[in-house]
Amino acid sequence: MVAAGSRSTSEHSLGRRVRAVAHSMWRMRWMYLLMTPTLIYLLVFKYIPLWNAQIAFKDFKPLLGVTGSPWVGFEHFQTFVNSFYFSQLLTNTIFFSLAKLLLGLPVAIICALALHETVLRRYRTFVQTVIYLPHFLSWVIMFGVLLSILSPGDGLLNQIIERLGGQPIAFMTSPKYFRWVVVFSDIWKETGWSTILYLAALLAINPELYEAAAVDGANAIQRIWHISLPGIVPVIVLVTLLRMGHILEAGFNQIFVLYSVPVYSVGDILDTWVYRQGLLQFKFSLATAVGFFKGVIGLILILVANRVAKRVAQQGLF
Repeated sequence: MVAAGSRSTSEHSLGRRVRAVAHSMWRMRWMYLLMTPTLIYLLVFKYIPLWNAQIAFKDFKPLLGVTGSPWVGFEHFQTFVNSFYFSQLLTNTIFFSLAKLLLGLPVAIICALALHETVLRRYRTFVQTVIYLPHFLSWVIMFGVLLSILSPGDGLLNQIIERLGGQPIAFMTSPKYFRWVVVFSDIWKETGWSTILYLAALLAINPELYEAAAVDGANAIQRIWHISLPGIVPVIVLVTLLRMGHILEAGFNQIFVLYSVPVYSVGDILDTWVYRQGLLQFKFSLATAVGFFKGVIGLILILVANRVAKRVAQQGLF
């Protein structure tokens, strides 16, 4: 009898919680409606394809399908790790990702601080628009712009070098320079987007803090160091953590458009190699295994980076 009463109380409590959740969802129904397209996108393109990730452990045959193909275990992972290209691909990918992060982050922060400190609003709007514009250009267009600047024949930069008595440099096809062309062109294209994020965080800082610091005699550098930078630390940590989770994604679109056979040794990354193996040579299982490998490494890195960030900066994703 006691058990029956306890079960009835538990069921009543569960029913009350369900009604409370249903009421809350109905009250926020328009917010859920706005979220629906994004949720559908994630479901269709992110979660449902996880079912096909099993072909990384199979000898996938299109005629047999995903479920009909035979299991081969970790054979494709071993093939990739033992490949002649493994260390080269991993080195190139990590170099591009870290260089873009370590060099691009300070540039974006400095731009945001400079725009925040200026008193000329029209000037700030103009500069903000100019540095933000390249973000909307595709890498195909950016390639044309880079070619007009770096071409060894009639590129603007090489014309300047020739005028100064030097010899033209094939920046786009030289292994010595190609990596830096990739890094700095990415910084040029994406700095504006990152600047917007940090500028928004700066504008959210309480203006009274700056007023109090000015009254106490703090100069601009001191206000930046003691107010602005600590105020955007959470955003910096968040952006860095998200980038760490994609450390093995060095920018397929950019590399694919910019690189060529002469710079494969320094420009080939995991994604471009997967493209050639999976789509051009029809090695779907091997390509999926490399994608699975990237996902696991990215998850481990973001967990480690999140833990380090919480210990050092008391900020994290979770």
